[in-house]
Amino acid sequence: MSFEFFIAKRYLRSKRKTKFVSVITLISICGILIGVTALDFILSMMNGFEKEVRSRIIGTTAHVSVFSSKSEGIDDYESLIPRIMETKHVVDVAPFIYYKAAIASKTGSDGIVVRGIVPEKEILVTDLKRNLKIGSLDLDSAGGELSGILLGATLADRLGVELGDNVVLFSLKEGSLTSGWSTPKASKLKVKGIFETGMYEYDASLAYISLPTAQKLFNLGSRITGLQIKLNNLYQAENVSKALEEKLGPHYYALDWMHMHKNLFSWMTLEKYAMFIVLSLIVAVAAFNIISTLIMVVIEKRKDIGILKSMGCTNTSIMKIFMFEGLVVGTLGIFLGTFFGYLLCWIQKTFNLISLPPEIYFINSLPVEIRPLDFILVAFAALVLTFLATVYPARRASQLSPVEAIRYE
Repeated sequence: MSFEFFIAKRYLRSKRKTKFVSVITLISICGILIGVTALDFILSMMNGFEKEVRSRIIGTTAHVSVFSSKSEGIDDYESLIPRIMETKHVVDVAPFIYYKAAIASKTGSDGIVVRGIVPEKEILVTDLKRNLKIGSLDLDSAGGELSGILLGATLADRLGVELGDNVVLFSLKEGSLTSGWSTPKASKLKVKGIFETGMYEYDASLAYISLPTAQKLFNLGSRITGLQIKLNNLYQAENVSKALEEKLGPHYYALDWMHMHKNLFSWMTLEKYAMFIVLSLIVAVAAFNIISTLIMVVIEKRKDIGILKSMGCTNTSIMKIFMFEGLVVGTLGIFLGTFFGYLLCWIQKTFNLISLPPEIYFINSLPVEIRPLDFILVAFAALVLTFLATVYPARRASQLSPVEAIRYE
C-alpha cells in the first residue's frame, strides 16, 4: 500500500473538525449511489421493453422475408425453398401472401391486412400457435364448410364476432376492383380462431386465411407475396439477407426484421441513450459534492499539507492523496449503487412487484432484462466523473506553499 493511499484512508476515517465536511461526504456517497442505482434499473427496464417488443414483432413476422422485384409476386416459389434452406443459419421457410382487404360482419366493418398462410408451415417460422387464444389453425374448407379465418382479439371485438361466426372479406388488391360501381371480389369465411400478440397494431388490423383462399381472393393464381425465413440466430438476419440476395439473384430481395422495423428500434435506442445522459446528471451532481468535500478537506488539512511538503513530499504525492480520497468516496457509492441496482432488477424480475395495466401496455408487469455490459458502462462513466471531480481540489492542494500553510495554523 502506497503512503498516499494510507494517508487518504486515515483522512477518511479521522474525526472532522468541521462536522459539515462529513455530512457532505455522506451526501456525495448517497448521490452517486442513487444515480448509479437509477441508471442501472432504468436501463434494465428499457432493455426489458425492447426485448418484449422485439419478441412480439418477431413472433408475428419472421426473421427474414424474401420478395420478388416483380410486382406480380413469386411464381415458382417451391423451387426457391431448397436453395434458401442451404443458406447458413436458416432453419425453416414458409410462403405467405400479404394484402389489404375490407372485412364485414353483421355488426361492423373495417379495413384490415390479410395474410395468406400454410398453417403447418407458418407455426415453424412465427409464434402464431402460441398466440392463438381460442380455436384452431384448421383454415381449409372440408365437407362443404366455409374456409376459415383467424382474427386478432381487438379486431374480433370491434366486429362483434366470436368463434364460429361468419364474416365477409373483400379484396382491395389493385386490379381486383372493376371499373364503375361494380362490387369488389368477396369471400365468405368462418371465424376458426382468435389470436392475441399483445401488439395493438397486429391485434386490431391483422387476419389470417389459408394460402389457397388468399390466392383465389386476390387473383394470384399460383403466385405468393414472399417467403418467411426463420434463423437459429436472429442477430444474423442482416448477414443472411445479403447472402440470400447474392444467391437468389437480382430478381429477388430480402428484408430482415431490423430493417423492416428500423424506425421503431432506432427510436428505442435513441430514447435509451437520452435516458442515460439525463440520469448521468444525478451522478454529476454528486461529483460536484465531491469537489466541495475535497476543497473543505484541503482547507482543514492545510497544516498537514505544509508538514508533508516540508518533509519532502512532492506535489504529485499531495495530488494523489486527495485524488485517492475522492475516488474512495466515489467508488464506494458506485459499488453500493451497482449492488442496489442489481438487487432492484432481480426483485422485479423474480417477483414482478411493479404491475402495469395490460389494457394500456401489452404486458401486465414491468419487464426487466439485466445486461452486464450496461452495468459496467454505468460504473465506468460514474468512475470517470468521480475522477474528474477530484482533479481540481487535488491540484489546488498540491500548489499550497508549505511555509504559508504552516504559518497561519
